[in-house]
Amino acid sequence: MSLQFIGIDPQTGDDESPTVWIDRENGELVFQGWKPGPELEAECAALELPGHAVGIPETEAVVRIPARMVDTIREACDALERADGIR
Repeated sequence: MSLQFIGIDPQTGDDESPTVWIDRENGELVFQGWKPGPELEAECAALELPGHAVGIPETEAVVRIPARMVDTIREACDALERADGIR
C-alpha cells in the first residue's frame, strides 16, 4: 500500500495528530483520529439503519476527526477523484 499524505489537524499537539491520507491503489481515504469514548462507540454500534448491521465488525473501527479538518478531507476526496477518474 502506498499512502499519500494529505494533511494533519492544524491544531495538532505533540501527543495528538488526526491525519488524512489517500490510498490511490485501493481508491480509499485513510484516517487517523481519536478513539471514541465507550458511550459514543456504543451509540454507533446500536444504530439500526437500512443496509447497516447493528454492531461494529471486528474489521472496522469508529474514529473521531475534528470538524476543522473538513477542508483537508475535501482535498483528499478531490485528490482521489483525480487519481481514479471517479465522478
